[in-house]
Amino acid sequence: MTTQTRSDRPPTPTATDRYDIGVRRYGLAAAALLAPWFIVACNTGWAIAQADGARDETGADSLAAAAAHPVLLHNVVLFGMLGALLMMPAAFGAARLASRGAAKLSFIAGTLVAAGYACYLAVLLPDLTTLAMVRVGGPLDDFARVLDARQEDATGAWVFLLFVLGNIVGTLLLGLALWRSRSIARWAAVAVMAWPPMHIIGLAAGVEWFEVAGAAAQGLGFAAVAIRLRQRRDPL
Repeated sequence: MTTQTRSDRPPTPTATDRYDIGVRRYGLAAAALLAPWFIVACNTGWAIAQADGARDETGADSLAAAAAHPVLLHNVVLFGMLGALLMMPAAFGAARLASRGAAKLSFIAGTLVAAGYACYLAVLLPDLTTLAMVRVGGPLDDFARVLDARQEDATGAWVFLLFVLGNIVGTLLLGLALWRSRSIARWAAVAVMAWPPMHIIGLAAGVEWFEVAGAAAQGLGFAAVAIRLRQRRDPL
């Protein structure tokens, strides 16, 4: 008669498992390292345009800015979209890193940040239409009314509100999760949390350079996240 015994030790990862874990770790680390600096580039471009008198409060303002800085604003949109795309895996990586010490908070924060930046893609995409209107030419007054009507349409208001919620509240909560979990250095968690207040100050003051500084601080914080993600050996 033979008896079967069950080992309590976890199964040894196969070569494929180790490869998948490594790819995931490198991918999340790369996103965390790169994403915030695309946001920095986006904000810097708009700060330069703003210093030259660019505004975007109305459709006419947006068209005038696009006419004055077509290449610069095209790059602003491009960098912003790349940053938004990469911030989604970056947020999930940071949330996963903080999950051991702040599981619920990191889950809520990571979800909010990822959802917010998904909406940021939708917020930025119409700017390409504004640039195309200027490039093609035509009745700019009518174009301005179209842009204003689109902006006032309540159907898409939730997209902008979710972007704000994820960008401001989500980032603050993510920084708090990283702080509570001690998964990265405290200064790095504070750097991540610097983005929301600097963003608000920049909007209130009408000076984009505050947001550039906040985005750069966030970039330093996420660089620390990238390093820790790269150093981890357990599955993410």
